[in-house]
Amino acid sequence: MTEKKLILKIEELSMNALPAIQTNIYDGWIVRFADGYTKRANSINPIYFSTEDLNKKIETTEQMYRERNLKVVYKMTQQVSPDQLDRTLEKKGYFFDGLTSVQMLPLKDVEGERKHHAIVYNHLHDDWFMHFCHLNHVGEKDQQTLKIMLRNIIAKTCYFLLSADKNEILACGMCVLDREYIGLFDIVTSEKYRNRGYGSNLIEHILQWGKDHGAQYAYLQVMVNNAAALNLYSKFGFKEIYRYWYRIKE
Repeated sequence: MTEKKLILKIEELSMNALPAIQTNIYDGWIVRFADGYTKRANSINPIYFSTEDLNKKIETTEQMYRERNLKVVYKMTQQVSPDQLDRTLEKKGYFFDGLTSVQMLPLKDVEGERKHHAIVYNHLHDDWFMHFCHLNHVGEKDQQTLKIMLRNIIAKTCYFLLSADKNEILACGMCVLDREYIGLFDIVTSEKYRNRGYGSNLIEHILQWGKDHGAQYAYLQVMVNNAAALNLYSKFGFKEIYRYWYRIKE
């Protein structure tokens, strides 16, 4: 698979894994809205071939976001259309933010010890959602939006809680299996239990679940300034396949 096709595939998979509340297709651009919860779900994804006048398109999409009192956000890779979009946005005052590494791992050789017990839900469960929102400090308003988004996922989804002997939750995360790819999302460890290997053990559970359900590859997204996470994922053999970033106008 060429780099361009791989980027397009992973971008499509990651949008499927976090559906927006509303989506508008505009001349090759996927324009997403989710009441402001996360940049990823409230951004313009210019991943398909574009034909209309660029300046007109930028003005039109800006109006879409302003009508909803949202920042105008573009999710960018090196494979956007048209090619000059990033330079054009920079000239128009869009600032650069959130440089993120997209990484992938073949699952054929993955093995893990899975020392701690994992509670596994094959649907969105209130217990998982409560712990996830607590560990990620998700506010009440955003919780309502997030629950709608998670319920709108079409692909097979699994939710994980890692627990200790005293039934205290150590870490949580989720995965989305779409075709032969499993995406790992929202891996978080309780602040008082970090740097003890619990995040690593949670990932082992998720990767094994992916293998058991037919996944051939795992992918994830991690910000390039998150040294601890980058180190953790490299131990599993994850390797960067491309980067994305945001262009934002207030």
